[in-house]
Formats: sequence, structure tokens, C-alpha cells
Amino acid sequence: MKEICACDILEKEDVQKIRVFVTKKKFKKLVTIIEGIDKGKIEDTARELKTRRACGGTAKDGIIILQGDHKSKVKPILVSLGYLESSITVVLSVVK
Repeated sequence: MKEICACDILEKEDVQKIRVFVTKKKFKKLVTIIEGIDKGKIEDTARELKTRRACGGTAKDGIIILQGDHKSKVKPILVSLGYLESSITVVLSVVK
């Protein structure tokens, strides 16, 4: 007889919250910040985002930084990479 375990359900409900926003850096250049991605997947996700958006960027300290304003284009890419759409929040205002 198989026991009922809620472990799998709890793991799926423990969803990471991903935040996407734009801020200004040196010389008033805009950069897109993506935070909340698992450390194990951050390098691959950053590489894929940079390739699909044809921009430079980096992944460090648990965040992905893309050069330029890509906030409206990042969410569909993250969804296609397997992240849940409900866990991705795009902040529309520019943080100064």
C-alpha cells in the first residue's frame, strides 16, 4: 500500500519569487535587474537571457544584470525557460 505524502505538493508550492526591474547605473545608463533565481540555475539563465536579448550582462551575488531596459521582454523568456509566470513580478517604475 502506498502512503500519501504531501512532500511533492509542498515543494511545488514553495515557489521562488522572481523580481524584474530597471535601475540607473554609472553615467545614467539603464540596466535590468533580475533577482530571485536559484543559485544553481543563475549562470544558465543569465547566458540564455543575454543571448536572446542580444545584450551584455552578468550574474553575480544572486542577481542577473542585463545592460539596457529589457523588463517587458524578460518575463516571456523566463516562462519559456520553465519558470512559473505567477512567480515573476515585473516592477514598472524605474528605481533611481
